[in-house]
Amino acid sequence: MTAPNRALIVIDAQQEYFEGLLPIQHPDRDVSITRIEDAIQAAEQASVPVVLVQHELPAEAPVFASGSPTWDNHPVVAAHAERVAHRVTKQFSSVFAGTDLEAWLRAQGLDTITLVGYMTNNCVLASAAAAESLGLAVEVLSDATGAIDLANEAGRASAQQVHETLMALLHSNWAAVADTAQWTASLQTGEALSKSDLPTSAAQGRSTV
Repeated sequence: MTAPNRALIVIDAQQEYFEGLLPIQHPDRDVSITRIEDAIQAAEQASVPVVLVQHELPAEAPVFASGSPTWDNHPVVAAHAERVAHRVTKQFSSVFAGTDLEAWLRAQGLDTITLVGYMTNNCVLASAAAAESLGLAVEVLSDATGAIDLANEAGRASAQQVHETLMALLHSNWAAVADTAQWTASLQTGEALSKSDLPTSAAQGRSTV
């Protein structure tokens, strides 16, 4: 297996998810932000480029309003901002939509993106799915991401249900899912993380019913 040329993509680790209208509920946000910091530090030590992504909407928007206190990056992440390899501002869920990220990755010769940040049920999912058609391998760190409780006309699901279901879904097709410690170990060995596939996941799913 060819060794991956990785970039760590830190998605929207902003105060909106801590002090704003979208507080992360699972995994515990104070734990997940610590795991994000662990991943950044591991990437820095392994000379893996870090990309800092920040969602930005107009000043009158109810969330991620440009220049607002909840638009700011979490202090843990902001402390690394001056050392990151690239910064991206986005307006859509996918980190690729309307940004220069794909072009930057190509220019750096990178073929694998490791996703951390928020939310599992929006930007992480959308970014992992978008990477498929770009030919980029994806890794998602389960303890360095997070989801919110959801309820609407279509149904209701707890943040834990959302997060755990989407980790299984991502690992079945779009991404290799691991925790931060496993990913850090893979940086040291230079190996790619393993992932499942849809037929295997389906067969294993049937066997547990």
